[in-house]
Amino acid sequence: MKLITTNKKAFHNYFISDNFEAGIALEGSEVKSVREGGISINEAFIQIVNGEAFLKNAYIKQYEKTSSFAPNEKRTRKLLLHKEEIKKLLKKTENLGCTLVPIKVYLKDGLVKLEGGVGKGKKLYDKREDLKKKSAEMEIKRYQKKL
Repeated sequence: MKLITTNKKAFHNYFISDNFEAGIALEGSEVKSVREGGISINEAFIQIVNGEAFLKNAYIKQYEKTSSFAPNEKRTRKLLLHKEEIKKLLKKTENLGCTLVPIKVYLKDGLVKLEGGVGKGKKLYDKREDLKKKSAEMEIKRYQKKL
């Protein structure tokens, strides 16, 4: 498994509870561009429409060496999931008021995969608590290094 990119804001802005793995339907030279690391999922989100899951607002830059066909960089891409998985995710988003967040993109056996999660939005005070915990852990590590 080769990690390509992660969504660092996902864990800062959401409590992530359930993770899932999905394939991404890519066109033409998008796969080569993704392999080179030309993808960003920081502003992306996952939406379920008519029983199908879609990755929206993800940026995949155009592959430089392509000559003719170049798909739109921010187009909507279909996620490859089983119907049962989509139904399960739809129930969680409707009942709990959660959202589907892309977490990371990676290569697995030569295929481009996306790991997503069911996220519940954090309040401002939750984010502050997380920052306090991180800074405390960093201070402890620095102190242990000195000893």
